[in-house]
Order: sequence, then structure tokens, then C-alpha cells
Amino acid sequence: MTAEPGGAPGADAHLERLIAYSQTLHAHPETAWQEHRAARWTAELLEEYGFDVRTAYLGFPTALHASYGSGRRRVGFVVEYDALPGLGHACGHNLIAAMSAGAAIALRPWADRLDLRIDVIGAPAEEGGGGKIELLEAGAFLDLDLALMAHPGPVDAARAEPYAVAHDHVRFTGRAAHAAAYPHEGRNANDAFVVAQVALGLLRQQLPPGTRVHGIQTVGGQAPNAIPETTEGRWYTRAPSLAELEPLRRRVERCFEAGALASDTVLEFTPESRPYSEFRTDERALEIYTRHALALGRTFDAPPEQRTMNRASTDMGNVSQRVPAIHPYIGLGCFPVSNHQPEFAAACVGEAADRVIRDGATLLARTAHEYFGGAGDAGPAPRG
Repeated sequence: MTAEPGGAPGADAHLERLIAYSQTLHAHPETAWQEHRAARWTAELLEEYGFDVRTAYLGFPTALHASYGSGRRRVGFVVEYDALPGLGHACGHNLIAAMSAGAAIALRPWADRLDLRIDVIGAPAEEGGGGKIELLEAGAFLDLDLALMAHPGPVDAARAEPYAVAHDHVRFTGRAAHAAAYPHEGRNANDAFVVAQVALGLLRQQLPPGTRVHGIQTVGGQAPNAIPETTEGRWYTRAPSLAELEPLRRRVERCFEAGALASDTVLEFTPESRPYSEFRTDERALEIYTRHALALGRTFDAPPEQRTMNRASTDMGNVSQRVPAIHPYIGLGCFPVSNHQPEFAAACVGEAADRVIRDGATLLARTAHEYFGGAGDAGPAPRG
């Protein structure tokens, strides 16, 4: 049994190990559903600190579940470790992993006193794959009394206010032909994309406030003298809530249908994952986190235009609809450099990143510690 601790949890005692783990993830980025090494390294880290680890959790090869303690109340720290195609860890998921794992490790000495089981859920494919939604549907998270994670950004922002988002794959199929000799025999799939893009541009004037429509064309043809037979793209539609998202997504789909109609091509408009939800914040947990963050010297007074990373969509929103949760943003102090830029990937290792790991792991652990009664009250009753 762990001896009765005093004071409050902190990450300093195992900070060097967490930094090394984060740097290893950063140096070996893996994209959604391909995080095989990241999952293994996470499992090895938690096993070192006495966690019982299950890999290939719920049948997902790059998911994991680790637990420590046998209490009736259950707190979960959520690990993300997927990277962006072509950009590596430009969203800082290596730091998320280190903060969440570090918080779980820091909280271990209090597990018996607080009647806790400490869980770590390694969730793959946040960057467009909806890994947490798949895990939710398979039964993960649902027995937690609180789920926590923190996300790096350019500045601190306590409250997550993400857009709900739909991710769709677009494919037009036409007919190839020689562009000079037999153009009339072709059905130009690239023209379909052009028409759709024009329609989307015109649609933006009528988009409701607080919505976003954006995407990329990933396949556009192979030779200038061959009419493209196939074009493809990936499109995201965002709205303040799932209720507002679906009618907007339908309007976006009609723009692509217009491209197919005008070019006499065939459209396939296919979801890449289930939609990500808006976030439901546990107010008590957020108040505790914010208070401890201020005591640690972090500030939340950056101008609003610098704090907008808290609007970024996340499948943690879906978790928050089923389980009490928080998802604060912790700043690297690097604005105007921001997430999804190569410069942000570079900022996710080094002195500022090391402080984010230390502060983030400490704050998540202290939030759970106080939430479950470590600051003098009884905390919430066990669920169920």
C-alpha cells in the first residue's frame, strides 16, 4: 500500500521521465489509427509506475487502458498521441500524452485515501478519425466520475468551446478523354470540383454566424492533356452544436451535388467519422483547475483573438456529453505561432514545452485531488 501522502500532487518527481516520453513521441509522429509505437511507449511508461495496462483496448489496436487503485470512484485522464499528416506534432498531442500520463502518476499516492481508481485512456485518431467516439460506442469512459485532459495552445484558455464538426470525403467520378483530340468524350471530374468550390464560396454569404466550411482537394488529375476522370477531397463543416450542424452539412453537400450535376459526373459524399460534438463543461472541475492554475502563475488574460484555439473541434466533446469533463488549453506563450503550423510543432519541444508538461500534469492531478475530496470535502459520490 502507498503511504498516506501530505500536501498536493505534483509532477516534479517524475518530470524528466515525462519530458523524455514527450520528446520520443514528438520525434516519431504517427497519424490517426497508426499510433502503434506511441501506444506501446505509453503502456511502457505507465507499467513502470505500477499501472495495470491493457493494450488493444476494446479491440482498437492503438488504444489502451491503464488503471491504478481499486476505489469506488473513478477518474480518467485522457491521452492523445496522433500527429498531423505532413506536420508531425503541430497540435501538441505529445504534450497532451505527457500531461495526462503525468497527472495519473502524480495522483497515485492519494488513490486509497480518496477511494479512487485512476484510469488512463489512450485514445487514437483525434485528428479527424473520431477515436474517442468509437471508444465511447464500445463502452469506454462511461464508468468515469470525471474525465480530464489539457490541450496545448499559444496561450492559456480555461474553457473549451469547440465547434461541432462533420468530416466528409468527397469523390467525383467522370470519364477520361484526350483534352485536345476528343474533349467532347470526357466528363471532367475536376470541373465538378471547381463548380462545387464556386457554390461553396457563394454559400458563405448566407452561412449562419459562428459556422465554418473548409477543405482541400487531394486529387485533381494526372496530366494536363487528359481530362480528369477522378477527383477527391476532404471537407469539414462546423457549427456551434450538433443540432445546428446537420442542416448546414446538408447545404454543403448540395454544393457538391451541383458540381456533379453541372459536369455530368457521379458524386460520393461520405462521412470520414461520426460528427464531433460541442463541449459540456463540468463547472466545478473547471473552477478548481482555474484556481490552481492562477496559483501556479498561469494567466487567462490574453486578448480574445489569441485564445481562439479553444474553439477547435475535438471528439472529447462527445465524451463530455456522457461523462463530467474538462478540456482546458494551456499556453506555450508562442503567439502568433499557433496550432497546425510547422512552427508550433517546433515549439512542442524545449523549455516552454517542458513547463507545459510540468504545469499541466500538476494541474490535472490537483484538480482531481480536490474534486474527489482532497481539499477537505467529501467529493462526489460514486456513480451508479
